[in-house]
Amino acid sequence: MSVLVKRVLILLSLVGAVLLASQFGALKVNFDDWASPFLSGQSSQLGSAYVLWELRLPRVIFSLGIGAALGLSGALTQALFRNPLSDPGLLGVSAGAACAVALGIVFAADLSLPINEHWKMWTTPALAIIGAIFVCYLLDRMAHWITPGSIAGLLLTGIALNALAAAIIGLCTYLATDEQLRSLTFWTMGSLSGSNWNLVIAIALLLLMAWWRLRAMIAVLNVLALGESVAAHVGVEVSRLRIEMIIWVALLSGFAVSWCGMIGFIGLIAPNFARTCLGGDQRKVIPASILLGAVLLLVADTLARSVAIPAELPVGIFTALLGAPFFLLLLRNSRKRIA
Repeated sequence: MSVLVKRVLILLSLVGAVLLASQFGALKVNFDDWASPFLSGQSSQLGSAYVLWELRLPRVIFSLGIGAALGLSGALTQALFRNPLSDPGLLGVSAGAACAVALGIVFAADLSLPINEHWKMWTTPALAIIGAIFVCYLLDRMAHWITPGSIAGLLLTGIALNALAAAIIGLCTYLATDEQLRSLTFWTMGSLSGSNWNLVIAIALLLLMAWWRLRAMIAVLNVLALGESVAAHVGVEVSRLRIEMIIWVALLSGFAVSWCGMIGFIGLIAPNFARTCLGGDQRKVIPASILLGAVLLLVADTLARSVAIPAELPVGIFTALLGAPFFLLLLRNSRKRIA
């Protein structure tokens, strides 16, 4: 089977998954709802057509984008720390992003900052990205200074940072007003209920920029897997590469947290499953991680809004149900390396 045929099949599978996921929900949709924007005399702003085109379809596509971002950030994190147990959620990167947002919600609410109304909606993503960058930097430094080459040390450092972030979020919850508390509750288990077409465009642009830049770095990541000294010996600027990877991990995971809350394990499962099926070549692992992350989150979100109709469950419940056993299996398979 040629590469072109494989790509066409993947594209058709994604389109089919989007169409199928769009059918699930409290309100049933039919062919007329799908065709309403293209048929004269019908409006997509009423009834089930509105639900499909303005609520459900943007959410389905946005879940694909967020899942792709989480899968990509997980693959980059594992490449950066060179072990399969790394994940932005497990290592505290997502918690750091959520912690920065919580601090902004509670302590910056009373500050009269001269921010234009048009830019206020982007303050939350900015805070999340700053928090994610800070935690990524701490992990990178600690991995070099405190526990060089130790998977167990890296995981314990991530647990410590997660605990610290959870403590700060708990403090913010205690000090928050009722209105702020409702905002903070959103971050605990994650949700894609705030999706819209503007966010779809934003995540699409972020993923396109990330892929355009990282496509040239994939071959270098294969060299980095052999060790930093080997990479430096063949002419790779390791420090610059690590900084750029940290920035991309922070951008991708920070954007996901800022709009969807903390959604765990997608960045752990997708790269490991891709590596199991395709081997360790990053030229195959990274694109597959993007695709698998998108599909995993789409399935989880479809279940979240369909299992308990008319109620909606947090999507993080389903990713945790899938991810926790997977993580334990990885720990079992890696016990010799950890020891």
